[in-house]
Amino acid sequence: MILHCVRHGQSRYNAEGRVQGQSDVPLSEFGRRQSAAVARALAALPIEALYTSPLRRALETARFIAAATRLAIRTDPRLKEINAGIFQHRLRADLERLYPTEFARWLSRDPHFTIPGGESRRALARRGCEALAAIRRAGHEHAAVVSHGRLLVVTLEALAALPEGQPLESLHNGSITRLRLDTAGRAHLLALNQTDHLDDPPDAR
Repeated sequence: MILHCVRHGQSRYNAEGRVQGQSDVPLSEFGRRQSAAVARALAALPIEALYTSPLRRALETARFIAAATRLAIRTDPRLKEINAGIFQHRLRADLERLYPTEFARWLSRDPHFTIPGGESRRALARRGCEALAAIRRAGHEHAAVVSHGRLLVVTLEALAALPEGQPLESLHNGSITRLRLDTAGRAHLLALNQTDHLDDPPDAR
């Protein structure tokens, strides 16, 4: 099957430079425009099912896609972003000052480091892989998945779907990454972090 994995459009916290985690933040106006552009791109494809994280920024993005494709929205809590614990709601620029030890551990990309009050990259990857496996078992040929930058990156890493030697910190808001999942559940990367469907450059905020 082919999975079209979408990172939600820009949220208000993205625009402010705040850590979101599982905070339930809405899209910004720019994020709504990005989501409409994603919907136009996906409407031209033979997508049979639409899955999303239930967090507001992902769900709002999925609603644009649902309107364009006439698909029902299926939510899966396993597609939520990482629980960022003590980092949530904080400005990214303040993390090193407020939590120097914890932030350094996070930047080391240690998969076992659990953010105090939150979860680890390893736990996040485990539930991301479980969510994609469940979608594969549903038997779709093509499905769209709306989720979050950190979840998608660590899940791709766990499935060995990223190019070797090219570590990826995040995905652009409104980007589309395409995977082919074979019958054994192995992932084959078809397109990574595509943004050519967006009306504005990916670094716009």
